[in-house]
Amino acid sequence: MNKYLSETAIKELEEKAFQIRKLALEMIVNANWGHIGGSFSEAEILSCLFFHFMNVDPKNPKSENRDIFILSKAHASPALYAALALKGFFPLSKLYSYCKLGGLDGHTNMRETPGIEFSGGSLGLGLSYAVGTALGLKMQEHFHRRVFCLLGDGELNEGNIWEAAMAASHFKLDNLITIVDYNKVSAKGFINDLMAIEPLTEKWKAFGWNVIEIDGHDVKEICLALYKAKYESVNSRPNCIIAHTVKGKGIMECEFNYKWHTHAPSSEKAEAFLKELCLRYGKPYKGFSRLPTSVQEEDFEAIVEGIS
Repeated sequence: MNKYLSETAIKELEEKAFQIRKLALEMIVNANWGHIGGSFSEAEILSCLFFHFMNVDPKNPKSENRDIFILSKAHASPALYAALALKGFFPLSKLYSYCKLGGLDGHTNMRETPGIEFSGGSLGLGLSYAVGTALGLKMQEHFHRRVFCLLGDGELNEGNIWEAAMAASHFKLDNLITIVDYNKVSAKGFINDLMAIEPLTEKWKAFGWNVIEIDGHDVKEICLALYKAKYESVNSRPNCIIAHTVKGKGIMECEFNYKWHTHAPSSEKAEAFLKELCLRYGKPYKGFSRLPTSVQEEDFEAIVEGIS
């Protein structure tokens, strides 16, 4: 794995980040529910992980050689689903079943969706799961495998995050790479107005972690940080990458705006959002995709019968 990206690789990863945002927006509009802010802030992170850095195989999702990705902030699932579909874990058409009966869950469900490694719900649990997974891999001497855990900054207010951080340091889990999507905003306002988490770098260091701070929208910085965490920081310490991001990145009205943490835009506003997103990324505006959902009206009675 080369620590530096070619210009071609940079453009490809940025293109994937755009596609992740566009598909996430379409999913949220189609479902009339979802999390634009957190899904958009993590787009480049997911692009770099799934399309450059992690060892995962869509044809063999449970490979014993795979890296493990855990989305602790599981409400930001639209972006993860988009990345998984673009990678080939399931058809793109399945994205349009998001939050529909029998379709993709609003929060991640590892029992029902290929590529999902952690069933998320209550915030603050993902790092504990990641610590247990990393410890298990260490005990089995899977030295080449890594566990990646993406945290939201708001869930750092949860006490069990810091219990898990302490355990990771105690067990010397240098095969664990945690990324904080530090977009500065949670559901009700700015993080440091509601419950300050600064000085964040010093906190993680005090818990015995290697820490790298980056621009979470710069694919070059993201990939270099991942390289350092995997190949250069094998020093018996877990790794934390603090990725400074923008909530709702790509749509001006949504950026740093807690009001776009959870809900879907109207059809008119959605069109305006998509036009702005395309303009920002220099893409032609072609309107929303009209792919079929995996749950059609004629399937409704069969699904109800199957779960009743």
